[in-house]
Amino acid sequence: MANRSFVTIGLVGPDRTGAIAAVTQQLFRMGANIESLEEQVARGKFRMTLLASWPGAKLEEKKIRTQLISLARQLRMNLTLRLSDATRARKRLAILVSKETHAAEAILRAWKSRALAAEPVLVAGNHPQLHSLARRYRLPFALIPYRDRAKAEASLQSHLEKASVDLVVLARFMKILSPDFVWPWKNRILNIHPSLLPSFPGASAYRQAYDKGVKIVGVTAHFVTPDLDQGPILCQDALRLRPNESLPSIIARGQKLEASCLLRALKLCLSRQLDVHWGRVHGV
Repeated sequence: MANRSFVTIGLVGPDRTGAIAAVTQQLFRMGANIESLEEQVARGKFRMTLLASWPGAKLEEKKIRTQLISLARQLRMNLTLRLSDATRARKRLAILVSKETHAAEAILRAWKSRALAAEPVLVAGNHPQLHSLARRYRLPFALIPYRDRAKAEASLQSHLEKASVDLVVLARFMKILSPDFVWPWKNRILNIHPSLLPSFPGASAYRQAYDKGVKIVGVTAHFVTPDLDQGPILCQDALRLRPNESLPSIIARGQKLEASCLLRALKLCLSRQLDVHWGRVHGV
């Protein structure tokens, strides 16, 4: 495996006959070996993710990208490409943020203290507030306005490809990613949610828990799937509420738990000691 280089190819567009054959034949002509392929057709839309490999550590990236982009245009589909350098020892991370700092800060502190076997290469957010955090850690920051989700996700995908990102971490990123965006990143996007899922999905989880009068509040780190807050669970943690504890106190303690749980899940992914099968994480 060390002597091969890999490209993950994603295609999304109108369902049409022969799309899979066109891609696999093109890859065969380019000397690639197909490692895995997954496709889905739903409501007339075709989605495919394919992992291809080439012998050797170096790829003719420009040639591969040019030919596959041309093919995608012929098929009238959107193409994503993610390259994995066989010589790269550490995964490249993108950290997606909104306004809260606690989850992103935990990851970046672990990185700086050499407690994280990965390399953050991009911080991206739908608000400018965390630009200063990225600057403090000398990382590039991409501001992704979300007035139009399709344009925002196209911009985000472009930034991820340019930075050769392997893994995306949603560090309290408060936007819902579309199925078209998520599909090519299967089991490559981590999220932290402030509840013991499947309880209290969606927004305002702490408020939901507080209003229901629960005695134990938890957090869940999971992979992101097209179904909101329904992805395979990596790890969970919980805290017992104090009598008559206020909502701000619950949120403050919960945020500390979010940061530690997300960091633990990220380290688990980087250890490569897990497998996802039938929607469940195994080997952990």
